[in-house]
Amino acid sequence: MDLIDVPQFVRNADRFREVVAVLAKHGLADWLSNIPIPWLHRFRGHSDDTELTTEQRIRVALTELGTTFIKLGQVLSTRPDLVGERLADELAQLRANTPADEANIIVAMIESELGDSINHLFAEFEPTAMASASIGQVHGATLHDGQSVVVKVQHPGIERRIVNDLEIMTKLAEIAEQQSARLRQYRPVHTMREFQRTLMKELNFDRELRNMELFRRNFANDPTIRIAKAYPNLSSRRVLTMERFEGISLSEKTRLEASGIDLDEMARRGASVFVEMIFRDGFYHADPHPGNLMLLANQTAGNAEPVEIGILDCGMVGRIDNELREHLELGLIAAVGQDAAKITEVVASVGEVPIGFDEPQLMSAIQELLDEYAHQSLGEFDLSGFLHEIVEIIREHRIYLPAKVAMLLKVLVMLEGTAHQLSPTFCLAELIEPYGKKAMLRRYSPKKVYARIKSNVDDWEHFISVLPKDAADILHNFKRGKFDVHLQHRRLEPIVNRLVLGILTAALFMGSASLCSSLVPPLLFGISVPGLIGCAVAVVMGYGITRSIRRSHRIGEDD
Repeated sequence: MDLIDVPQFVRNADRFREVVAVLAKHGLADWLSNIPIPWLHRFRGHSDDTELTTEQRIRVALTELGTTFIKLGQVLSTRPDLVGERLADELAQLRANTPADEANIIVAMIESELGDSINHLFAEFEPTAMASASIGQVHGATLHDGQSVVVKVQHPGIERRIVNDLEIMTKLAEIAEQQSARLRQYRPVHTMREFQRTLMKELNFDRELRNMELFRRNFANDPTIRIAKAYPNLSSRRVLTMERFEGISLSEKTRLEASGIDLDEMARRGASVFVEMIFRDGFYHADPHPGNLMLLANQTAGNAEPVEIGILDCGMVGRIDNELREHLELGLIAAVGQDAAKITEVVASVGEVPIGFDEPQLMSAIQELLDEYAHQSLGEFDLSGFLHEIVEIIREHRIYLPAKVAMLLKVLVMLEGTAHQLSPTFCLAELIEPYGKKAMLRRYSPKKVYARIKSNVDDWEHFISVLPKDAADILHNFKRGKFDVHLQHRRLEPIVNRLVLGILTAALFMGSASLCSSLVPPLLFGISVPGLIGCAVAVVMGYGITRSIRRSHRIGEDD
């Protein structure tokens, strides 16, 4: 352990023991067996969850460990390309049942954050929470102008607990990457860094407020879509005040059916909103589960019939940059044309491919998948099933997808699942198809073709302008004998270290054996004590080197 980690470890020692104990209780701590910490041995044992699958034991353990670990599980549920479909589906069931804080604690938090008394801030404030989630809880309130609002308040102290847990999880990820070849394939350190960035953003309610305002601007001209209005003067990093919606949540299937609303139409309109966010705006709501969507009364039309679609909880969002948009358009065009070679090229370009990547084998697997779905008409096309199988193929070939790509795929799957709850006959592929055609027209439009030609000309012009000077510098250094070639081997340093240590061990053994043969005093039972100690140390060092070589060989075989 590095000295810089000691204060962090001491601060989190009790929680670290608790985390390890819970993992061990559920049979998930085997990978800690090589850690030279004596008290860890007490937690190594057989799991009591004999009737549960490994995936279920992981879910139960994360639930027991609380908010931060539940959030990690929810994030990993969006990464079937990394953890596999079975574990992702199991983790998608994670829910945090966090009890609400007492009203006086919440009022004190609001007054501290907004710098005024609760009576000056709101005409009325409901002390009983409407709902309580892992990070915060929601209270109803009324503004002085009579507007009904909801106030989302962060649980006091939750940020400090999450930061402490993140430190522990980061250390465990580092241990896992060093000690376990089986866990190394899940890239625990990289995944933890992504998760840390995501969760720290979610703790900042200012970001959610900005997301809401951007969504409102993007759909300002659509009277059938409503995103809650936020109140910046009554919001802060830990408090968010927003317009209150009254309507029917899409999670309330019984009420929806009793309302007489055309659910087929609502499914299509709701899905269209998210498709426009993705393909039109490049900025989309990344959690389209039924609880975040409501059907509202159209107040502007003076009609009591719920015809507007309200979108809630804008804390988790996704963005599509220009590079991803290019790949997305190429993928859509290739999917429309059933071009396995082009889809393979897009997958390899978007993801990180492993050493020894077999591109022809990936293309063959994708071609088989396309052939399997080729007989389906557009209205019958199972987009969720297709995406699930694509992700599984990507995972089998050990291609690592960036988080933004994995999130987009998960949103499309969730979106089709949510729409199917309203309308079993709904087909997301029908909504996406026009965007594929638009992408093709836009990509091959004269304006786009000219832009690509101009970009290529600019690149070649720059290359030609710098080539003579660079070539002259290389030739000049070559003639003066200063031409150097620098080679780097990433795994050479450990090999050299073991080689040097082996030479030192052999030298120590030979020298110590010479002391023994020369009977160099002091003697014990007629044996040279310095020679005996030296030989013993050399044997221990030799055993350590042999064990290190065997361990690296096993890791190489697992990789």
